[in-house]
Amino acid sequence: YSREAEDADIARQRDFAARAEAIDPAGLSADDRISRDVLIFEASTTADMSETRQAELAANHTIGIQAFFPVMIQQFPLVEPEHARAMVSKYQGMGQAIRDAAERLREGVASGRTPMRSTVDKTIEQLDGYLATDPSSDPYLALNPPSVFTADDLAGWRDDIAGVVADHVRPAWAHYRQVLVDEVAPASRSDTEPGVCWLDDGKELYRRAIRRYTSVEMSAQQIHEIGLAQIAKLADEYREHGGDVLGTTDLTEIFTRLREDPELHFKDGPSIVAASEEALAKAKQAMRDWFGRLPKADCVVRETPSGPTAFYYPPAPDGSRPGTFFINTADPTRWHTFEIEAMAYHEGIPGHHLQLAISGELEGVPEFRKHASVTAYAEGWGLYTERLADEMGLYGSQLDRIGMLSADSMRAGRLVVDTGIHAMGWSRRQAIDYFVDNSPMTRATIEGEVDRYSGMPGQALAYMIGRLEILDYRAQAKAAMGDRFDIKGFHDVVLGSGLVPLPTLERMVKEWAAS
Repeated sequence: YSREAEDADIARQRDFAARAEAIDPAGLSADDRISRDVLIFEASTTADMSETRQAELAANHTIGIQAFFPVMIQQFPLVEPEHARAMVSKYQGMGQAIRDAAERLREGVASGRTPMRSTVDKTIEQLDGYLATDPSSDPYLALNPPSVFTADDLAGWRDDIAGVVADHVRPAWAHYRQVLVDEVAPASRSDTEPGVCWLDDGKELYRRAIRRYTSVEMSAQQIHEIGLAQIAKLADEYREHGGDVLGTTDLTEIFTRLREDPELHFKDGPSIVAASEEALAKAKQAMRDWFGRLPKADCVVRETPSGPTAFYYPPAPDGSRPGTFFINTADPTRWHTFEIEAMAYHEGIPGHHLQLAISGELEGVPEFRKHASVTAYAEGWGLYTERLADEMGLYGSQLDRIGMLSADSMRAGRLVVDTGIHAMGWSRRQAIDYFVDNSPMTRATIEGEVDRYSGMPGQALAYMIGRLEILDYRAQAKAAMGDRFDIKGFHDVVLGSGLVPLPTLERMVKEWAAS
């Protein structure tokens, strides 16, 4: 995470992009053209973003490394003894990475580029909680050892892991916390200035972020207006369903009822997992009617006390770990009962699991394309499948369909709020109030969402922009093909080449329709 490592990576990425751009696409096969597109996009936009030095702003309680590392380590498949022993040096490296991250925050203070004060304070609270835990129950010790370990092997390995956590990981987090307390917090921006537009280079930073996360050329103003239009359309749908389910067409009353009715909130984590598994089971039964290509790997649900509200990890390439979507159940009551189906379809089936598991299993496709970070494609597909699930008849009730609308409110609102914060100078309060007025999300969820956008400018734009583009490509194909259009064929084209930028996907769909 050091500045030197970042500079070296930027140089490598620029070199990859330049070499790919030097290849004439006219002489390439269709598949190699896709590879060239993905490589140029990945390398150039990664370098673009690294040059904005967002590591100097990276303290964030919702998406910071202190939230993700404990979840990430559980994904390492320690199958062989050498895998387990390698975790000792990995943890040493993790300790150094945490110290590097602290140094980058110091660089931000020196250059006048700092995160928002409230998110720094909440990050400090998280670290205080972690450092107060008993070292013998440290979450970094929660590793599953290889089954072939003997009792003596296991005891020795446990001692080694406990030693490196005590000597490297915990002291690194204590150092990181101290830098936040002593240096970052006093220099942080107030909640009235959460956006990058308040930084000297903020306009260029946000332009690059839009390009990286949407993969299309759009201005912040265009995206803001698209978001406003989507919110207006959703208002009509809420009135339609609210009249049937809640007996009212008043938007404020609909949102208040959905947000505050205690009967519409979960009370414990296992119930949330059970509801998610029930939704997944329905989707597994129906998916063969809508997809020709299906993943070999299974999809499971797991609870987590940290990280975003829900997120997905793809299966291990060797089949040792299934696809997993994690649900943050630290506060189960923040979850509405009607939200679960849309979330399960987005994170699991037919959403990210079909997309990313299929991608990982593709044969004859370069490995980098299977794991490319093209957010608009990945998250656009996830959001597309929430409405697709309605076409598939998966939602169990009219109330669950309102949950689909609630998820749409979040993603449409993101277009308005993310651009509002980072391009138009909105305060944290202004962003929160907009969501309260235009969605049924709880205030706790809204605050977490807004703080996430503040710490990751532009990422939240990918979802709705990606979905709208995929829907547009589908409509173009139907118009061109007429009765020949086949939804299985369309989905197989979208999912059959790994992760690609949206302009590349549009070309792929047009070529399929024409052929």
